[in-house]
Amino acid sequence: MSVRLAGSRLVSACAALVMTALAASACGSSSSSSSGGGSASSTTSGPHKVASIAAEVPAAIASKGTLTVAADATYAPNEFIDKDGTTVIGMDADLAKALGTVLGLNVDVVNATFDAIIPGLTSGKYDLGMSSFTDNKAREKTVDFVTYFSAGTAFIVKASGGPTINTLDDLCGHHAAVEKGTTQTDDATAQDSKCKAAGKAGVDVQVYTDQNSANLALSSGRADVGMLDSPPAAYQVQLSNGQFKLTGQIYGTAPYGIAIPKGNGMAMPILDALKELISDGGYKAIMDKWNLKTGLIDNPVINGATS
Repeated sequence: MSVRLAGSRLVSACAALVMTALAASACGSSSSSSSGGGSASSTTSGPHKVASIAAEVPAAIASKGTLTVAADATYAPNEFIDKDGTTVIGMDADLAKALGTVLGLNVDVVNATFDAIIPGLTSGKYDLGMSSFTDNKAREKTVDFVTYFSAGTAFIVKASGGPTINTLDDLCGHHAAVEKGTTQTDDATAQDSKCKAAGKAGVDVQVYTDQNSANLALSSGRADVGMLDSPPAAYQVQLSNGQFKLTGQIYGTAPYGIAIPKGNGMAMPILDALKELISDGGYKAIMDKWNLKTGLIDNPVINGATS
């Protein structure tokens, strides 16, 4: 993982622009949750319960009847807050509900800070994490993943007067806004060391608790470059009314993964439910709704980290 900005906060423009750009609901920011109720109105083909897949769900989870799914709802269009100020919406929320339908389970999507989700999975607070997690080998030591999308990291700057950042090497001497716990934080921090080792000015890595705060740093001028996943980066540029632009090359393309408590028996049912949605068109319908035209996959796997 790991925006939102306009005026001092791009996400403020969401209510007006998202409707026309993505036919989605408007957004804001606050702690919240949403009940999936085992349905997924976002998909045009209508997902349905598949008894053979539902039977794979471990008894302890099936008896609860509800999957609690954590998402950091500051990352439109993947996950963000609806105009009611409480409901988590977006690609991940819709996909979670569709998966729940196939599994015969209700889904409760709750807002959580990104770096608290994996600890919440290991403690049993959450059943799934669906928050644009990059599936990497370090995270696979703690949780299991089912891959479902492919994305890289993009750079975003002010359209007027912003620096040209083509690659990570160009971050030397710049102020980079990133969200805590993300691969972008790791990359920017590592680049800071590389810049200094080469005798150059380091990277001022500004780490924020959520993506909204990182975006605000960019819009206010505290940071001069933002680093985030390519789909949310493109979305924020679209919402900025010309204030921001993408710069340089997308790098580090890797799979997104649905995070699952390690070895709890849910990886296979989630994988099979996702394959069902890919087969019946529900997966593509969700991605089309959120204007995610690239990054779709047709071969999800368990623990598919590439690095």
